[in-house]
Amino acid sequence: MKDPRANRFVRSHLKTRHLVLLVELGRHRSILHAAQAANLTQPAASKLLGELEHALGVPLFERLPRGVQPTRYGDVMIRRAGAALAEMDAAHQEVMELLSGLSGRVAVGSVMTPSSGLVPEAVQQLKASHSKVQVAITVDTSKILIQRLREGQLDLVIGRILDSESAAELNFEPLTDEPHSLVVRAGHPLLQREGLTLQDLAREGWILPPPGSILRDRITALFLSQGLDQPQETVETISLPVISKLLTGTDMLAPLPEEMVQSYVDTGLLAVLPFELGLRMDAYGIVTRKQHQLSPGAEALLQTLRDAAWQRYGKRK
Repeated sequence: MKDPRANRFVRSHLKTRHLVLLVELGRHRSILHAAQAANLTQPAASKLLGELEHALGVPLFERLPRGVQPTRYGDVMIRRAGAALAEMDAAHQEVMELLSGLSGRVAVGSVMTPSSGLVPEAVQQLKASHSKVQVAITVDTSKILIQRLREGQLDLVIGRILDSESAAELNFEPLTDEPHSLVVRAGHPLLQREGLTLQDLAREGWILPPPGSILRDRITALFLSQGLDQPQETVETISLPVISKLLTGTDMLAPLPEEMVQSYVDTGLLAVLPFELGLRMDAYGIVTRKQHQLSPGAEALLQTLRDAAWQRYGKRK
């Protein structure tokens, strides 16, 4: 049952400075540093935090000898405060767009594969019709991107929803899955080998995404399922320029969607190893927040992404 006292506080007394302080406390884990970032004195920041905790009836931060640590209630408030401030920024941006025509800034996050094809195509189409819209693109893992989306730092994401807690707050429009192949440089010695086994490949150098990503987990499971040790010579990165440079300049191999490196294969720089890796990823798609009204610029990019996805994958929403 909701506490009426907390309701009255939220509706009548909660100020923007409370929200700013929460976000800065989450970022700095220090009342002093958060106060400085929020242009407050330390006593004022402590008073605001005390007001919040008193109104809600729960501790938001654990006071430590050095700094503070959010409780589980504090984590919720930090995330919601960030989203609320992002909504206010979006409202201001939308008003400005209505005054001046479609412009403003759109922040989109993408996992690696669509960042190399789908997203640039959609942005090109958007800029052709709405040149004033500024687009900021972040490439990272789904876990990090979804967290930033929930906090209001991103308008939309091309990625995957990996946990049920996030799913309850988000919309997901599936686009395609990602069959992976092993990619090597053109002229790689393994291209001439017949009867390759996973045990043979375990001795090679591998370029892998960092631990915690779906692909890394499934590569690990693949070796374990065949009783093999993980490759010992590895480089961890999700940067396509770094991956392509390493592949063309060394004998390392990388599990990648062919779509992502097709241009390198077409120009003869890279080749696909004749080995069936047997890995398919969960479908990635367009992710947005429920009950959140996108700005006109973000809405235009969303529709352009849908159109570009239809052209690539035959997915129409």
